[in-house]
Amino acid sequence: MSGATESGDTEAFAQLLRELKVRSGLSYGVLAKRLHMSTSTLHRYCNGTAVPVDYAPVERLARVCRATPQELVELHRRWILADAARSRKAAQAAAETAEAGAAERTVPADGPEAALSETDGVAENEVPAVVDLPAGPAPSRPRRRLRRRTALIASVAVVAALGSLVYVLRPTSERTADTSAPTSTRSADAGASGQPSSAPPTGRKTPGPSASASNTPTGKASSQAAGSGSGQSDSGQGASSSNDPVPLTVSTRPYVYDSPCSQHFLVDSEPSQVGPPAPSEQDAPRWAAAYGAVSSGEQEVALTVQGTGAETVVLEALHVRVLSKAAPLAWNDYSMGVGCGGGVDTKSFDIALDGGSPTVTVKGGQRDFPYKVSESDPEVFYVVAHTTAHDVRWDLTLDWSSGSRHGTVHVDNAGTPFRTSADVGRPGYDYPLGGGEWIKRES
Repeated sequence: MSGATESGDTEAFAQLLRELKVRSGLSYGVLAKRLHMSTSTLHRYCNGTAVPVDYAPVERLARVCRATPQELVELHRRWILADAARSRKAAQAAAETAEAGAAERTVPADGPEAALSETDGVAENEVPAVVDLPAGPAPSRPRRRLRRRTALIASVAVVAALGSLVYVLRPTSERTADTSAPTSTRSADAGASGQPSSAPPTGRKTPGPSASASNTPTGKASSQAAGSGSGQSDSGQGASSSNDPVPLTVSTRPYVYDSPCSQHFLVDSEPSQVGPPAPSEQDAPRWAAAYGAVSSGEQEVALTVQGTGAETVVLEALHVRVLSKAAPLAWNDYSMGVGCGGGVDTKSFDIALDGGSPTVTVKGGQRDFPYKVSESDPEVFYVVAHTTAHDVRWDLTLDWSSGSRHGTVHVDNAGTPFRTSADVGRPGYDYPLGGGEWIKRES
C-alpha cells in the first residue's frame, strides 16, 4: 500500500474522531478526564499524529460522544485500517534503521583485504625469501594473527547486520498481509478433504496461540482472553470446497460493554475474596479468567469479520449452537460499574438462550444477513445472548461463500464455549467509584 493510502486511512479515522468530539460539545480537557487519558494523547488521536494500539479507548470515546450504532461500526472499520497503516509504517522505519546500521558497520575496502593481503602467499611456517631485514625488530606472528582476528570480527559484524535486516523485513511482509482486528487475527487453511495446507498461519501484532487446521468439514475461530494490554488476539480456521486458503478471519471480543456499568459477572466467591472490578472492557477477559467468572444474565459479543484479500466474501448466515443447559449458578453477582447512565444501543443481533431452538435474530433496526466483506471493508457484528432460567454454554457458526467456494467458520471464546448464566434472585454487589470494597446492592 502506498504512503498516500496509509496517510489517508489514518486521516479518515482521525476525521471521524474529530466529528464525534465536536458534536459532543465537550472540550479536550473534559473529554480526556472522562476517558482517563491525557489531553495531549487525545489531541494526537484526533489530529491523526497517533493511532491507539487498542480499540477499547476509541470505543469509550465514541460512546461518551453518543455515537450511533452505524458510527460505531464505521469507526471500528476505520481504526482497523489506520492501525494496519501504523504497523506498516513502524516496520518500515525499523527496516530503514537496520539498513542504516548495516551501512555504518560496513568494513572499508582497505580493512580485512589489506590485512589478509599482507600474509597472502606466505605459509604459516614459511620463511620469507628476503634476507635483508630492516634494522628494527621484525613484526611478530601474534601481530599478523591480531590483524586476521580484526578482519574476521569485522566480517562477522557485516554478516550479523545483514541477518538482522532480513529478520526485520520478513515480519514486515507477514504483518502487511493481515490488517484485521485490535486484539491480532490468525487464519488457518483447510481443503475439502479436511487436510491442512502447508502454509503456516500469520497473525497480527498481538501474539496469540497459533491455529491448527481442522480435520472436519467446519472451521473454527476463537478469541484469546486478553490481559496483556494490547488488543485482543484471535485465531481462526475454516474449510472450503478447494485447497485455497480460507478468505476471511474472525476476531472476537467476548465481553462488550454497552456502558461502563453494563457488564455483570457471577463469581463463586465472597466479596472479601474478589478484587476491584475490571476497569475497562479490554481488562474483562483477564478479570473473568482470574475469578472463574461467568456472564450474568446476558453477554454481548462483538465479531469483527474481515477478508484476507481483495476478493469479496459473502457472509451467508450466523447460527447459534447451544452445547449444554443446566440450572443457573448459585453464585454472587458483581457489577463492573456503578452510577452509569444509559449506553448507546449497539445490539445488532439477539439470542434468547432459554428457547427450545435458539436462533440469531435481527435487533436494533439492523438488516439481516447476507453481508459482504473484503480486506479493505470489514464488518463488526454485535451479538447479545441472554437467559433468565439456565446456565448455558454456547458458540456460533458463520457460513460464507466466495465464488464457487464456501465454508463455515466456528466462533467461540479462546477455544472454549461462551457461557452465560441466569442471575435471578442472586445477591448483587457494587463497587462504588472511589470506594475500597464491594457493597451489597439493595433489592
